[in-house]
Parts: sequence; C-alpha cells; structure tokens
Amino acid sequence: MLDIITDTLIDGIKLLPFLFITYLLMEYIEHKTSKKAKETIKKSGKFGPLIGGILGAFPQCGFSVAATNLYAARVITLGTLISVYLATSDEMIPIFISEGASLVTLFKILGIKVLIGMVAGFVIDLVLRLRKKDNEEERIIDLCEKEHCHCEDGIFKSAIKHTVNIFLFVLIITFIINLIIHFIGEDTIASFVGSNPILGPVLGGIIGLIPNCASSVILTQLYLENVIPAATMISGLLVGAGVGLIVLFKVNKGIKQNLKITGLLYVIGVVSGIIIQLTGIQF
Repeated sequence: MLDIITDTLIDGIKLLPFLFITYLLMEYIEHKTSKKAKETIKKSGKFGPLIGGILGAFPQCGFSVAATNLYAARVITLGTLISVYLATSDEMIPIFISEGASLVTLFKILGIKVLIGMVAGFVIDLVLRLRKKDNEEERIIDLCEKEHCHCEDGIFKSAIKHTVNIFLFVLIITFIINLIIHFIGEDTIASFVGSNPILGPVLGGIIGLIPNCASSVILTQLYLENVIPAATMISGLLVGAGVGLIVLFKVNKGIKQNLKITGLLYVIGVVSGIIIQLTGIQF
C-alpha cells in the first residue's frame, strides 16, 4: 500500500508544473489579451497537429494533460489534441534507454508515432472544417465558472485554484487505478496480451487505454522481451495518452463527446497497428 501511495504521489507531483503553466496561460489569454490576439491564437491552430505531434513525443504525460485543458477551453483544435495523445510516449523512452535497446529502433518507433499523430490530427481538423463543426466558441470562461475560481482575485490565484482542483482529482483516480493494477498484477496483464498474438493490436489498444504509465511500461517490456511484436506495442502506445484521458473527462463538457474522442483515439491506434502488422514493417 505504501508503494501504491508513493507511486501515486510521484505521478501526480510530476504533473503539477504542466497543470499550473497551462492554467496560467489560459487565464492570461482570457483576461489579458485582446479579441484580435485571441483570434490569432485560434487561427494558428491550423498548424497545431504539427506542433502537438512533436511535443507529445517527449517522455512526459504532462503535455497530454496540458493539451487536454487547452482543448477543453477551445484554445486548440480536436486534431491537435489527438495528435498529442497519439504521439505521447510516456515511459517508453526511459525503458528503451535503461534496457540498452537499439536507439535506431527507438527513433523509428517515435518517428512513426509522431507521423501518425500529425497525419491523423490534420485529417480530423480538415474534416471538422469541411463539416463546419470547428467553430465552437472559446470555453475558457465556461471552464473558469465551472471550477468556481473567483477570477477577480487575479490570474495567479485562479490558476492555482484550477491546478489544485485537477491535481486532487488526478491523485484520487490514479490511486484507484494503481490499486486495481496491483491486485490484478502486471504479470497477469502481460500474460493476457502475450498469449493472444493474433488479436495483438486490439488487445494492445485496450491496455493503452489504461490512463496510467503502467500501460506503456508493460507494452514496452513485452516488446523488448520479444513476447509481442512491434505492431502490438505501437498500437497500445498510440492509444495510451497517460492521465490525459482522466483530465479530459473532468474538464471537458459532454460525456458523449469525451467517449467519442476516446473511441476515435482507440480506433486510430488499433487500425495503425493492424496496418503495420499486415505490411510487415520492421523496427
């Protein structure tokens, strides 16, 4: 139990800087920038999937949390959010390095994750623009009111209040997930995935949906031990967005929309894994 609590606190504390900076940025945009400046930020979102894919590749799920909050406020597009989610690598890079695995293989996997994230993001934004559904109003004010942040006290106090609210929420959910994984056992999960190679990408995607670094650890270790193929690992790593999905269901309005976003992420990850498996792409 002590290990579970410790792991939960460490995972949560690592998110604090990203949460605070994100909310501080959102508060600044809402209270300090002009309408023209806000429009400029929204227009620059057309290149969001490119930037999102690159930032998401860094070994830190904080970027997925930051992107989630910015999307909930409609500062970035859905395509940018999905791009960050797909590119997020979480614990994959540290494990590859610590195990002395091939750096060439590591960069190939990172490259294909970033590429898939960018392509998917641009396609999603294009489809939404064509369907004229990307014109939702900015929701920073709505998000602020939802959290009862008393913005009149200043952007720093408001940002701190938002950060504390989400931090506590993430801690509670992460603790519950860590507890479940502890009782089920990582070995049990690994055995389940490894014993079903035909359904590899499908099962890999399911493991990737676990909003916890454990999913990336399990998938990467199984791949390095030659228990699962690269396609299965990549499928799970594409779907895995760290605690970003937890925050999504907390801050973004509409449970149906959040479920659709999660489903879209899963489908893209699994289909990409299946394509890699069928084409025999080697890493």
